[in-house]
Amino acid sequence: MRRALAAVLLAVATAAGTCGVAVAPTPVHAVQPDEMLADPALEARARALTAQLRCLVCQNESIDDSEASLARDLRVLVRERLEAGDSDRQVIDFLVARYGEFVLLKPRLTPQTVLLWATPPLALVAGLLLAWRVLRRRGARGDAAPLSADEQADIDRLLASGQAAPPVPDPDRGRPARDPAA
Repeated sequence: MRRALAAVLLAVATAAGTCGVAVAPTPVHAVQPDEMLADPALEARARALTAQLRCLVCQNESIDDSEASLARDLRVLVRERLEAGDSDRQVIDFLVARYGEFVLLKPRLTPQTVLLWATPPLALVAGLLLAWRVLRRRGARGDAAPLSADEQADIDRLLASGQAAPPVPDPDRGRPARDPAA
């Protein structure tokens, strides 16, 4: 059990990149120079907005990172809307009205997305309750019934004679337990 736990922790640490080697992620953006706005403030807003929008082709990256032609079209559209004077909220609302909530990498908390947002905490609570229940049952199994008078007499007789007792089946493994002294 401890080996399995250690293996899981090592796998998680390796996957997270925390095994002693700090590697800073290098941002990769697919924005082409001809897409960029001349005004640095507007360009910064455009970058912040496009980082929040999902590429409808790739589906697992933002349109700022995607090289798909649809992502390019959406980046240009965001910049056009900003140049036209739209606020950030208006640009997002326009794209959501056109493509649906799916276009957002981080969906809004609405009645339609409550289950999406509630599932991870509920799964965590369910897992903790399951672990608590399993550990509680294991602890309850450790309580042994008191020995009968015949069993106590057998033990006293064996201890007095110095003979080794026959192996007793291990309830967890279904085979005789090994004598730790041997």
